[in-house]
Amino acid sequence: MLKSTLHLFLLVVFISLYGCQSGSHKTITFADNVVVAHRGAWKQKNLPHNSIAALKHAINLGCTGSEFDVRMTADNVLIVTHDADYHDLIIEKSTYAQLSKFKLSNGETLPTLRDYIIAGMQNNDSTGLVCEIKPSKTEGRNTLMAENVLKLVKELRAENYILSYISFSYAILQRIKELDANARTQYLDGSKPPKRLIEDGITGLDYLVYKYKVKPEWITSAKEKGLILNVWTANSIEDIDWFLANDFDYITTDEPELVFERSEKSPTKRGYKLVWSDEFNYQGKPDSTKWAYDYGFLSNREEQYYTDSLKNVRVENGSLIIEAHKEKIANAKYKSDEFKNKSWVQYIAEIDTAQYTSARLKTDGLASWKYGRIEVKAKLPRGVGLWPAIWMLGENRKEVGWPECGEIDIMEHVGFNPDSIFGTIHTKAFNHMKGTEKGKKIFIEKPYDTFHVFAVEWTPEKMDFILNDTVYNHIKNEHKTIAEWPFDQEFYLIMNVSVGGMLGGQKGIDDSVFPQQMVIDYVRVFQQKE
Repeated sequence: MLKSTLHLFLLVVFISLYGCQSGSHKTITFADNVVVAHRGAWKQKNLPHNSIAALKHAINLGCTGSEFDVRMTADNVLIVTHDADYHDLIIEKSTYAQLSKFKLSNGETLPTLRDYIIAGMQNNDSTGLVCEIKPSKTEGRNTLMAENVLKLVKELRAENYILSYISFSYAILQRIKELDANARTQYLDGSKPPKRLIEDGITGLDYLVYKYKVKPEWITSAKEKGLILNVWTANSIEDIDWFLANDFDYITTDEPELVFERSEKSPTKRGYKLVWSDEFNYQGKPDSTKWAYDYGFLSNREEQYYTDSLKNVRVENGSLIIEAHKEKIANAKYKSDEFKNKSWVQYIAEIDTAQYTSARLKTDGLASWKYGRIEVKAKLPRGVGLWPAIWMLGENRKEVGWPECGEIDIMEHVGFNPDSIFGTIHTKAFNHMKGTEKGKKIFIEKPYDTFHVFAVEWTPEKMDFILNDTVYNHIKNEHKTIAEWPFDQEFYLIMNVSVGGMLGGQKGIDDSVFPQQMVIDYVRVFQQKE
């Protein structure tokens, strides 16, 4: 009886231990977020990269994935570490016994892949393992590593815990697919277009940040082909927000806490989808498929002459520059009947020589939108007499005129009031000619030195004007007539830097400040998903 009881006890212990290691006793449902902790979540707690402690912290944070690096020692032990050498020992030429004499900075033993996977399966029901297999230059070793990794995963019954296999080696990924048709694989190198990946059975892209920025068409192509979209390593707010806006499946990051924070603030969190944008990741003239120009003197008794000269408008270093200059242009003529106000036309037509030049871009005839979130990240020009604006007009302006078409001023700023911006609507019932426009201002800190996000969120029921994350002007649709709410139609976007004018010139123009720039990091338009 004692012997039978002992056998039963040992069997229970064996099953318990084996079940804990194999993962066969439970399934994993990956968390519903984009966050993949790069080499684990190490930064906030100052943990070693690729340590089991960093993996555990990623699990505690609830990351969808935790990435780690795999190499193989001279005696074919799979270990988790990034570099090809460890404490001045070449990993491929050293045994695990030699390497493991050196502890990680937190006292951990250099983890084997076996120990790492087992740790990743314990008390974890939502964080997948993202296994990067580091390539070797030794012939035949890449294939052997791929085979050994999959053999170990199968032995531990950890297949469900592997979110994906990633590598800079195409051969490694292809061998993984040969061995396990269900394995998710992502290529890291960034050299192959989505079409090639789908042809070769690779299930996703995991490219460096700048690769997507110089080839944004690959994002569209990957989505069309149903490929997984991942990026490494996105750590800045600017990059994180861009990949969130572009609806990436995963964002691999050293800053998982920051990605969680930005995810909560992203328009995509509220059901918005990016439908149009210009990130200005090119050089020279603005993209002619997205932007048109206004020319000459236009309106509001402004004193600048609008041109399309590179001196006044250009894209450089990842930003759009709209630049105002103090310079004369002889025989400058009025070229627009924009607001059909005869007194303004007569006033401007009398000016034979322009004293200032600038630029005004618009999407008129190229893109327009009915409802959505329109946001622009920009730094403003400095100086009394400057009047930068980001605004919208109804597409029917040429038919019905202004203000019947409606106007949405997402952001206006005047240089004589340097700590404020304005958000305003103009309609037939509410406009500045009557003094009835609906506008409010908000304090803005360092508008000339710091980029800020200026946005409007516009629905059939309301218009919210936003500075960064703060709504400062909320206008409800009172459902009266089109005179009060002409906003149930498409509007196009305008961006310009004016000089002087009925508002900007109220306290004169300081000629000593020129030239001055409005620097625009990006323009993004989101609309609610259908």
